[in-house]
Amino acid sequence: MRHVMVYRAFLLSLAILPPLVGCTKWAEPPVAQQPAKPLVVGVSLCKTDSPWRVQMKTDIETAAKHGNLQIEVADAQDDAAKQQAQLDEFLGRRAKLVIVSPKDAQAITEPVAKLYDAGIPVIVLDRAVIGDKYTCLIAADPKQIGAEAGKWLAERLQGKGKIVEIQGPVDSVPAEDLHTAFRAKLLDPGYHFVFDAHVDPPKVDGGKLMTEALGRVEQIDAVFAYDDAAAYAAYQAAKAAGREKDVLFLGVGGMTAAGVAYVSQGILNATFLVPTGGAEAVAAAAKLLRGQQVPKKIVPATRVFSKESSLPLGEGHSKSPLPLGEG
Repeated sequence: MRHVMVYRAFLLSLAILPPLVGCTKWAEPPVAQQPAKPLVVGVSLCKTDSPWRVQMKTDIETAAKHGNLQIEVADAQDDAAKQQAQLDEFLGRRAKLVIVSPKDAQAITEPVAKLYDAGIPVIVLDRAVIGDKYTCLIAADPKQIGAEAGKWLAERLQGKGKIVEIQGPVDSVPAEDLHTAFRAKLLDPGYHFVFDAHVDPPKVDGGKLMTEALGRVEQIDAVFAYDDAAAYAAYQAAKAAGREKDVLFLGVGGMTAAGVAYVSQGILNATFLVPTGGAEAVAAAAKLLRGQQVPKKIVPATRVFSKESSLPLGEGHSKSPLPLGEG
């Protein structure tokens, strides 16, 4: 009888075992979810052979990394035909979005329009295409920069001063806009522009023009140059002549390693930022890819870097200058 009871207990344990085994599956940890794949954005840059263009590329790549956007950057190497082919390739591969800094507005207008008509958002950087078949234009405004420079100088000279202006090349529309807006803030009769000339690289630079101004004018209170390199050259020419003291030197650009460094070294009194728009382009791309709207045109703000500026020199910015004579 005892053996029969033990055998029944054994059979009962076998009957209970399968449900217990099945319960162990309930306790298994869930499978970890895979991270979402980053979105793909095509980027075509007209060139990367100047400090400002390199900075644009860096700004785009840095912002994309922080925003989890997968980008593919193509360098057109200053060749409009190559850039057309790059945009056509992005179209064929059905990129989710395209950012383009045009080499030539006319040459790039058609491939940009084809992308736009295919439903692919297109963000145009730095130079506008013809017409309105693009999603968003992001470009610095030389008029804004010139106005800020003129306002800053007027506040320091307080209605009276003799000014030298070193302009960009004669065929540069951005340089002309910068000049016009700068002068508009200095209309008081106490301001006198005692010397004004255009650079003509590489034959005539800021240093050569400043040397000419020093030979013609006995008193100079301020020098405004269309870019930081020209302002630096003007300072060096004045220093060589022993006349750099008591002169305000202003440049345009705001690159950390150039204009901002010159301010921190006491060479320039101020430099005005020309933003690349790269970070703004990535921010706009992220919004568009989330189905949000962005303005048709975005103008990244300029700012002044000077000894009095609130941001410590060399910190918190990664922009660099666009020589306003650059097409």
